[in-house]
Amino acid sequence: MLRYGVILLLGFSTTVNSQCFYKDDASKKLNAEARATLYKNQLEFTLNLFNVINEAVPNDNVFFSPFSVYHALLLGYFAAGGQTEKALKESLRIADTQDKVNLLMAYKVDKRLRAVNNNSDSYEFTNANKMFVDTALQVRECFKEAFGGELFGLNFHDHPGVALGHINEWVAHVTKNNIKDLIPPESVSQATKLVLANAAYFKGVWASKFQAQSTKKQVFFVSETRQTLTHFMRQKGQFHFMVNDELGAQILELPYKGNDISMYILLPPYSMKEGVNNIIANLTPERLAAVVEEGYLGREVVVEIPKFTIERSLQLRPILERLGVGDLFNASSDFSTMTEDRGIVFDDAVHKAKIQVDEEGTVAAAATAIFGFRSSRPAEPTVFIANFPFVYIIYEKPTNSVLFMGVFRDPKK
Repeated sequence: MLRYGVILLLGFSTTVNSQCFYKDDASKKLNAEARATLYKNQLEFTLNLFNVINEAVPNDNVFFSPFSVYHALLLGYFAAGGQTEKALKESLRIADTQDKVNLLMAYKVDKRLRAVNNNSDSYEFTNANKMFVDTALQVRECFKEAFGGELFGLNFHDHPGVALGHINEWVAHVTKNNIKDLIPPESVSQATKLVLANAAYFKGVWASKFQAQSTKKQVFFVSETRQTLTHFMRQKGQFHFMVNDELGAQILELPYKGNDISMYILLPPYSMKEGVNNIIANLTPERLAAVVEEGYLGREVVVEIPKFTIERSLQLRPILERLGVGDLFNASSDFSTMTEDRGIVFDDAVHKAKIQVDEEGTVAAAATAIFGFRSSRPAEPTVFIANFPFVYIIYEKPTNSVLFMGVFRDPKK
């Protein structure tokens, strides 16, 4: 199973220097909880973003990487100053008590640990951040020291086409050629000063694989009035299964090999027309944590879920503006932490993601039956058939991070 996510912000015309972020960075006390706070901020932003994206495309399949979006905006936050920094801090759900010095420390620690764990035998998750800066832009020395691995100079002012090609090639490389030509030619010009980019790639193998010979075509109920045929994978095995009244969903955990990352499928009652929307609206960090952390026992479950591939592009500017990023896309935007040069104005934000779900790796779920909640203990084995719209989340347990998430509404879209 494969997951890829990319976001780019297109901008136009741990060791930190003691006066890079504040008048005296050294005066900031190091907080041992900084990394945990970073993950908590990220999760709050993730669920907010999910709500807004679902409202923007209420009748379509949804797939995106909130992890990717968050990290691209986090680069912008580190570079920002004044009112732009304040607005980004609020929209990214960064706590008032979390200063940039501690946030940078948490970011660097997370980056190092991911680099160490990236090529495990169990799965591969790559998350790469870049600040592509015009070579004419005067970047402050302290910022270069703090973000040497993220900064990359490109000659936008003389050769915008070459710069564009380099960024798209970088994205393709990180995502193993699954995301190509992300930025269209008209998005980069001689006036481009800065492109903030994040690319994410995930490849995992189910802890319990589906057998290809069990995959068969079945009916998927797109709505009460429309249905279609699609391939369903099937297996019977021991899985974590629960019914959550607060979310109004049956929940199935499908772990990947290594058990650090799992897909959670949240399936509403077939009788509930707004079931998916209700799940998303009621999904809070606390409720998601309860789902992940609940010590429910495994039970025998018959699982039937669609086999699918989805690729989606999102114009993020209106979505981010709804999330309150302030003047990020206005001429008044302030990036004085990164440079004393003026004239950096972000014009657009683009996100593209792709998911491939098959017998080796990914699962989606749908059910034909109408079911109630906690009216009685389900018969053994439990039957979990995902043949109508559902929510799915790819969750990294050690960091409490949502890597990818989506809504599967229609196999034909």
